[in-house]
Amino acid sequence: MASIQILDGGLGTSLQDQYGVSFDSTSTPLWSSHLLVSDPTTLQACQSDFGKAGVDVLLTATYQVSPEGFARTKTDQYPNGIPVEAVGGYLRTAVEVAERAKGRDSTKIALSLGPYGACMIPGQEYSGAYDAAHDNEEALYRWHLERLRLFVQAEGGLAGRVQYVAFETLPRLDEVRAVRRAFKDSGITAPFWIVCVFPREDELLPDGSSIEQVVDAALGPLDGAPVPWGIGMNCTKVQKLAGLIDKFGACVDEVIAAGQLSAAPALVLYPDGTNGEVYNTTTQVWEKPDDLKEGQRDTRSWETQLAQVVTDAQAKGPFQSFLVGGCCKASHRDIAKLREKFHA
Repeated sequence: MASIQILDGGLGTSLQDQYGVSFDSTSTPLWSSHLLVSDPTTLQACQSDFGKAGVDVLLTATYQVSPEGFARTKTDQYPNGIPVEAVGGYLRTAVEVAERAKGRDSTKIALSLGPYGACMIPGQEYSGAYDAAHDNEEALYRWHLERLRLFVQAEGGLAGRVQYVAFETLPRLDEVRAVRRAFKDSGITAPFWIVCVFPREDELLPDGSSIEQVVDAALGPLDGAPVPWGIGMNCTKVQKLAGLIDKFGACVDEVIAAGQLSAAPALVLYPDGTNGEVYNTTTQVWEKPDDLKEGQRDTRSWETQLAQVVTDAQAKGPFQSFLVGGCCKASHRDIAKLREKFHA
C-alpha cells in the first residue's frame, strides 16, 4: 500500500488572492517572505488556512530568502536594507509561524528553498538564465551553502525544528548537483527533497537537460552527498505530469537495476493550480495564452486530474511513497479537495 502525504499549496498567490497582498520586485524583493518582516500575522492566517485543510506537510515562507533579498528590503529599522546578521531572526519567525499554523501535531514542517533564479530580478526560475557570477555549479554550490548556513546559524535550533528541507523549482542540472553538495556540507540531517520545473513544451529542463540527466544528478554518486528522500516536479502544468512521471519512473528503475539504490525515493508532485495561465516574469502577472482554446483544456477539476496522475503512478511503480500538493494558484480549498480524494 503506497504512502501518500498531502502538501500545502501556493503561498504567494494565496496571499495575493485571499488576503489582498501585493508584491513587486522593488518594494517586496523577498516576495512572500516579505511578510516575515512586514506582517507575520497575515502570513500566519494564510498558512493556517492550509493547516485547517489537513495538510501533512507545511512549507515555511522562505522560498525567496537570500542575503541579497534582505539587503534590498528597506524598513524603518534598516533604511539601507536588512543586514545579513539580522536574517536569522526572520528565519526563526518563519519556523514559528509555520509551527503555529500547522493545525495538527502530526503535521510536519518543511524548509522551503527556491533556486537562485527565484531571487533574481526579474525571477529566472522558469528560464535558468542566471547572471555570469552564478552561471556554474561551483558558484551555485557556494550560494546555496551560504543560505543554508544562515538557517543553521540562526538562534533557536531551527535545524532541529523542521522535518524536511525542500529544494524547489530547480531549472538547471548544475543546480541539482549544487544543492546536494551544499546540503551535505551544511550539516543538516533532516530528509530533503529536490523538485525541478518543466515549463517547456517538451519534457526537458529549462536548461535543456533530460529527465535521465536529472535523475542521475539527483540520485547518482556525487562526492559523498546524500541521496534525497524524494524527487519530482513542482510549478509545472498538471497536464504534463503523466508523461514526466513515466520517464522519471523508468530512469529510477535503471538506477535501482544498476545497484545504486535499493528502493525508489518518494515521488514529490506539486503542480501549479492554474487553468492555463502562464506567469509573465516581466509584467509580473498571470496571463492566459491567446492560443489556448476551450477544446484544449481538460475540463476535470485540478484535484481530480492530480489524483488520477497519482493513482496511475501507484499502479505503474516504482514509486511507493508520494508527497502531493499544489504550487502557484493552488488554494487551501484546492488542497482540501485534493486531500478528500485520498482520505475520503
